[in-house]
Amino acid sequence: MEFWHNTTFWAAFFSWTIAQVTKMIIEVVQTRRLNFGCLVRNGGMPSAHSAMAGGLATSAGIEAGFGSPLFAVACAFAGVVMFDASTVRRAAGMQAILLNEMIDAAFKEHRFADQKLVEILGHTRLEVIMGMALGIVTALGIQSWMGF
Repeated sequence: MEFWHNTTFWAAFFSWTIAQVTKMIIEVVQTRRLNFGCLVRNGGMPSAHSAMAGGLATSAGIEAGFGSPLFAVACAFAGVVMFDASTVRRAAGMQAILLNEMIDAAFKEHRFADQKLVEILGHTRLEVIMGMALGIVTALGIQSWMGF
């Protein structure tokens, strides 16, 4: 039963959930179509991974203290997640765009399987920063609601 009262878990969980729902709302506004696939898709504004990591680190800091080893570990984890989202996964997405363009060009001359690579894998720095900010705000809200 203690798990269900773990504010750090809920801060991370709701940070991720709010970010994914925000992506879906943004897509509905842009396309005028409801797409539940947005709830599990990578990439886009805001970064759900950064929101989760930011919420986790913020909540760990509030719970264990901002000078604690737990907060240091959570910050290191958040840093790796955000760096990966804005560099490695973004580069993989950019490579997927290029490969899809090459396949399109080659498809005109030869027969290939009509399967494209997923292009939206990573995040811009703004998406990462907005995700982190969303995570921090969510963690503060969860901590004040569940008590700290």
